[in-house]
Amino acid sequence: MTANDAPPAAQGIEAVLLANRERIIRFLEVRGAGAAAEDLFQDLWMRLTDRAVGPIAEPLSYVMRAANNLMLDRYRSARQRELRDKAWSEHAVTEGPSAEATLISREQLAEVEAAIAATGERPARIFRRFRFDGVAQREIAAEQGVSLSTVEADLRKVYAALAIVRRQFDAP
Repeated sequence: MTANDAPPAAQGIEAVLLANRERIIRFLEVRGAGAAAEDLFQDLWMRLTDRAVGPIAEPLSYVMRAANNLMLDRYRSARQRELRDKAWSEHAVTEGPSAEATLISREQLAEVEAAIAATGERPARIFRRFRFDGVAQREIAAEQGVSLSTVEADLRKVYAALAIVRRQFDAP
Protein backbone atom coordinates (compact mmCIF):
# COMPACT_ATOMS: atom_id res chain seq x y z
CA MET A 1 0.00 0.00 0.00
CA THR A 2 1.52 3.28 -1.04
CA ALA A 3 1.00 6.70 0.47
CA ASN A 4 -1.46 7.48 -2.32
CA ASP A 5 -3.57 4.42 -1.42
CA ALA A 6 -3.90 5.30 2.28
CA PRO A 7 -7.34 6.40 3.44
CA PRO A 8 -7.56 10.14 3.95
CA ALA A 9 -7.32 11.39 7.51
CA ALA A 10 -10.61 12.45 9.06
CA GLN A 11 -11.20 16.15 8.82
CA GLY A 12 -13.80 18.63 10.01
CA ILE A 13 -16.89 17.24 11.72
CA GLU A 14 -15.71 13.65 11.22
CA ALA A 15 -12.52 14.41 13.14
CA VAL A 16 -14.51 16.02 15.97
CA LEU A 17 -16.88 13.03 16.11
CA LEU A 18 -14.00 10.52 16.16
CA ALA A 19 -11.98 12.45 18.75
CA ASN A 20 -14.99 12.89 21.08
CA ARG A 21 -16.84 9.62 20.44
CA GLU A 22 -16.78 8.38 24.06
CA ARG A 23 -17.72 11.81 25.42
CA ILE A 24 -20.69 12.09 23.02
CA ILE A 25 -21.88 8.57 23.84
CA ARG A 26 -21.69 9.32 27.59
CA PHE A 27 -23.63 12.55 26.95
CA LEU A 28 -26.35 10.60 25.09
CA GLU A 29 -26.48 7.98 27.85
CA VAL A 30 -26.86 10.65 30.53
CA ARG A 31 -29.61 12.32 28.49
CA GLY A 32 -31.60 9.06 28.62
CA ALA A 33 -30.48 7.08 25.59
CA GLY A 34 -29.16 4.22 27.70
CA ALA A 35 -28.18 1.22 25.59
CA ALA A 36 -29.31 3.03 22.43
CA ALA A 37 -26.51 5.61 22.78
CA GLU A 38 -24.32 3.81 20.23
CA ASP A 39 -27.16 3.76 17.70
CA LEU A 40 -27.87 7.42 18.33
CA PHE A 41 -24.18 8.22 17.82
CA GLN A 42 -24.41 6.52 14.43
CA ASP A 43 -27.54 8.56 13.61
CA LEU A 44 -25.71 11.70 14.68
CA TRP A 45 -22.74 10.75 12.50
CA MET A 46 -25.01 10.24 9.49
CA ARG A 47 -26.83 13.53 10.04
CA LEU A 48 -23.71 15.59 10.45
CA THR A 49 -21.54 14.04 7.75
CA ASP A 50 -24.24 13.78 5.08
CA ARG A 51 -24.47 17.50 4.53
CA ALA A 52 -21.80 19.87 3.44
CA VAL A 53 -21.31 22.63 5.96
CA GLY A 54 -18.84 25.42 5.97
CA PRO A 55 -16.30 26.08 8.65
CA ILE A 56 -17.75 25.91 12.16
CA ALA A 57 -16.31 28.19 14.83
CA GLU A 58 -16.95 25.79 17.74
CA PRO A 59 -17.24 22.31 16.21
CA LEU A 60 -17.53 20.42 19.52
CA SER A 61 -20.33 22.73 20.68
CA TYR A 62 -22.01 22.23 17.31
CA VAL A 63 -21.78 18.44 17.64
CA MET A 64 -23.06 18.46 21.24
CA ARG A 65 -25.96 20.74 20.30
CA ALA A 66 -26.80 18.37 17.43
CA ALA A 67 -26.67 15.42 19.87
CA ASN A 68 -28.99 17.29 22.23
CA ASN A 69 -31.39 18.03 19.35
CA LEU A 70 -31.30 14.36 18.38
CA MET A 71 -32.34 13.43 21.93
CA LEU A 72 -35.12 16.05 21.87
CA ASP A 73 -36.38 14.58 18.59
CA ARG A 74 -36.31 11.14 20.19
CA TYR A 75 -38.28 12.36 23.22
CA ARG A 76 -40.86 14.13 21.05
CA SER A 77 -41.26 11.08 18.86
CA ALA A 78 -41.71 8.82 21.90
CA ARG A 79 -44.20 11.27 23.43
CA GLN A 80 -46.23 11.48 20.21
CA ARG A 81 -46.25 7.68 19.95
CA GLU A 82 -47.39 7.45 23.57
CA LEU A 83 -50.19 9.99 23.05
CA ARG A 84 -51.31 8.28 19.83
CA ASP A 85 -51.36 4.85 21.52
CA LYS A 86 -53.29 6.27 24.46
CA ALA A 87 -55.83 7.91 22.14
CA TRP A 88 -56.30 4.67 20.22
CA SER A 89 -56.72 2.66 23.41
CA GLU A 90 -59.27 5.14 24.77
CA HIS A 91 -61.33 4.79 21.60
CA ALA A 92 -61.13 1.03 21.60
CA VAL A 93 -64.34 -0.57 22.78
CA THR A 94 -63.49 -2.61 25.83
CA GLU A 95 -66.99 -3.24 27.10
CA GLY A 96 -70.44 -3.30 25.63
CA PRO A 97 -73.03 -0.69 26.52
CA SER A 98 -74.30 -0.65 30.07
CA ALA A 99 -77.52 -2.41 30.94
CA GLU A 100 -79.20 0.97 31.37
CA ALA A 101 -78.08 2.17 27.92
CA THR A 102 -79.28 -1.07 26.36
CA LEU A 103 -82.68 -0.73 28.02
CA ILE A 104 -83.02 2.91 26.92
CA SER A 105 -82.08 2.00 23.34
CA ARG A 106 -84.65 -0.79 23.27
CA GLU A 107 -87.36 1.53 24.58
CA GLN A 108 -86.48 4.17 22.00
CA LEU A 109 -86.52 1.59 19.21
CA ALA A 110 -89.98 0.46 20.32
CA GLU A 111 -91.16 4.10 20.21
CA VAL A 112 -89.74 4.55 16.70
CA GLU A 113 -91.38 1.34 15.48
CA ALA A 114 -94.70 2.42 17.03
CA ALA A 115 -94.47 5.85 15.36
CA ILE A 116 -93.82 4.25 11.98
CA ALA A 117 -96.69 1.78 12.44
CA ALA A 118 -99.01 4.62 13.50
CA THR A 119 -98.63 6.23 10.06
CA GLY A 120 -100.48 3.30 8.49
CA GLU A 121 -99.61 0.03 6.80
CA ARG A 122 -98.80 1.41 3.33
CA PRO A 123 -96.60 4.34 4.50
CA ALA A 124 -94.73 1.98 6.87
CA ARG A 125 -94.19 -0.57 4.09
CA ILE A 126 -93.05 2.13 1.63
CA PHE A 127 -90.67 3.59 4.23
CA ARG A 128 -89.11 0.20 4.96
CA ARG A 129 -88.67 -0.59 1.25
CA PHE A 130 -87.08 2.79 0.61
CA ARG A 131 -84.88 3.23 3.69
CA PHE A 132 -84.02 -0.35 4.66
CA ASP A 133 -84.11 -2.19 1.35
CA GLY A 134 -82.77 0.71 -0.72
CA VAL A 135 -85.41 0.39 -3.42
CA ALA A 136 -85.96 3.45 -5.64
CA GLN A 137 -89.17 5.42 -5.16
CA ARG A 138 -90.32 4.79 -8.75
CA GLU A 139 -89.91 1.04 -8.27
CA ILE A 140 -91.83 1.16 -4.99
CA ALA A 141 -94.65 3.08 -6.71
CA ALA A 142 -94.84 0.36 -9.39
CA GLU A 143 -94.79 -2.43 -6.77
CA GLN A 144 -97.52 -0.80 -4.68
CA GLY A 145 -99.61 0.28 -7.64
CA VAL A 146 -99.58 3.93 -6.57
CA SER A 147 -98.21 7.13 -8.08
CA LEU A 148 -94.76 8.49 -7.36
CA SER A 149 -96.31 11.47 -5.56
CA THR A 150 -98.19 9.06 -3.25
CA VAL A 151 -94.90 7.36 -2.36
CA GLU A 152 -93.35 10.76 -1.65
CA ALA A 153 -96.35 11.82 0.46
CA ASP A 154 -96.21 8.58 2.48
CA LEU A 155 -92.49 9.03 3.08
CA ARG A 156 -93.08 12.62 4.26
CA LYS A 157 -95.75 11.32 6.64
CA VAL A 158 -93.34 8.81 8.19
CA TYR A 159 -90.52 11.38 8.35
CA ALA A 160 -92.82 13.81 10.19
CA ALA A 161 -93.73 11.11 12.72
CA LEU A 162 -90.05 10.29 13.24
CA ALA A 163 -89.21 13.97 13.70
CA ILE A 164 -91.73 14.17 16.55
CA VAL A 165 -90.21 11.09 18.21
CA ARG A 166 -86.72 12.52 17.81
CA ARG A 167 -87.72 15.80 19.47
CA GLN A 168 -89.04 13.75 22.39
CA PHE A 169 -85.69 11.96 22.67
CA ASP A 170 -83.80 15.25 22.52
CA ALA A 171 -86.01 16.99 25.11
CA PRO A 172 -84.41 17.30 28.56
